[in-house]
Amino acid sequence: MAMTPEARVKNQVKKILDAHKAWHFSPPGMGLGRAGIPDVIACLNGRFLAIECKAGKNKPTPLQERELTNITQAGGKTLVIREDNMDELILWMTNNKQ
Repeated sequence: MAMTPEARVKNQVKKILDAHKAWHFSPPGMGLGRAGIPDVIACLNGRFLAIECKAGKNKPTPLQERELTNITQAGGKTLVIREDNMDELILWMTNNKQ
């Protein structure tokens, strides 16, 4: 089965996180758990990062936006990562290394 464009973004994100030795996991989808939770939850040097992966011009759903806002209000960092802005994740990872 061919990989979807969003799955390719998720794989690239995970490779970047692994390269920076960040702890991370992907919450289960498909109706399990709470709706709108970001695709990847990570921690680097005590800093919480939630990543929503999108392909092309896709945008987070209203439920996803709500969760991203709640995480930001709680002091976490959130990123919406696509094929064309992986550099934002790399920059965050580099700036948060100790």
